[in-house]
Amino acid sequence: MSRHPFIYVVAAERSGDHLGAALIRSLRDRTNGAVRFAGIGGRAMAEEGIHSAIDIANLAIFGWIDGLLAYRRVKAAVAASVADILAHKPDAVVLVDSWGYTLRVARGVRAADSSIRLIKYVGPQVFATRPGRAATLAATVDRLLTILNFDAPFYEAHGLPVTFVGNPTLERLQPGDGVGFRERHGMTGRGPVLVLLFGSRNSEVRRLFGPFSCAVARLRKRYRDLQVVIPLADPVEADVKARLAADGRYAGAVVVDETEKADAFAAADVSLACSGTVVTELATAGVPTVTSYKLGWITWGLARAFNLMKSKYISLVNIAADEELVPEIIQLSATGKRLADRVAGLIDNPERRVALSARLTETTARMRGNGRASDRAADAVLDTLAQ
Repeated sequence: MSRHPFIYVVAAERSGDHLGAALIRSLRDRTNGAVRFAGIGGRAMAEEGIHSAIDIANLAIFGWIDGLLAYRRVKAAVAASVADILAHKPDAVVLVDSWGYTLRVARGVRAADSSIRLIKYVGPQVFATRPGRAATLAATVDRLLTILNFDAPFYEAHGLPVTFVGNPTLERLQPGDGVGFRERHGMTGRGPVLVLLFGSRNSEVRRLFGPFSCAVARLRKRYRDLQVVIPLADPVEADVKARLAADGRYAGAVVVDETEKADAFAAADVSLACSGTVVTELATAGVPTVTSYKLGWITWGLARAFNLMKSKYISLVNIAADEELVPEIIQLSATGKRLADRVAGLIDNPERRVALSARLTETTARMRGNGRASDRAADAVLDTLAQ
């Protein structure tokens, strides 16, 4: 390894952008700044000085149909990404999450320059669906850094070196100031506080805005003093704001950006959230949560027809606990009435909320391990370069 390694970090989604930024900080600390970077990412990586070669705003895609509709756009982004990596000729490329996009980038780089080390950070959840991806990844990259302690056997069986680093998401969200948040936004009433999270992909907002809005209307009718708080993810902020402004069901709701997310969680009694990283964050904060997700109908039909979903649950917290600590209301079941009823069940049972909050924080503490996940990831990257 050279005295000043050159590392290219690729992240195509909001959660990966944050993971990439934390990794960059740890690599700088581990090398006393003797490391150079380039990469592709969003706002978090930009704050670390990474000027992204492409705009990742339209690369957050989930499901086969969305992927097909975006095929030309993604293909062009992959080609541009590969070209930029080859132009920089780094010592290693770290590819963060985003299975389809990062796999194609990795293949393009490997075919053009086999001397560049390829490190995948967060593997596809082969324990839940499509186990064949483990062999595909093993044939493409040099090392996998996983955030789940039960991932390794799936990949090591195919000869891929795996390092469990822990989940940085569980360390990133610092305890918030709930009292300060309520005072800051004039939330002086005694009514329950519902935090609403629509997701960070446009497709998630498109599919969940309707049922979530119906649930909010039902809950507001049931609890006249209900206070609704809506933290907005950066990639969908403009879209959601436009939708909220045109929908009278959200009159008086407190809408904040991501900088106030931790405080909003600390102020919450319950949450209704799109399934994803944010559910793990809510669990870390001890917020009783109902989660939901909707795939495109063709994607859902194919998944059902070919029995692609192997896990009992979709939320990592539930998978780790092997218990439905976070109620999952998905696809056909995700109606406004069902969502509202499950949230109401939490609001009406304070004792249940207290017990559930404790279980959530206990579970995420086990998932976190002893912390410092980004430092362990940085050590693994440097170790790969040293070999």
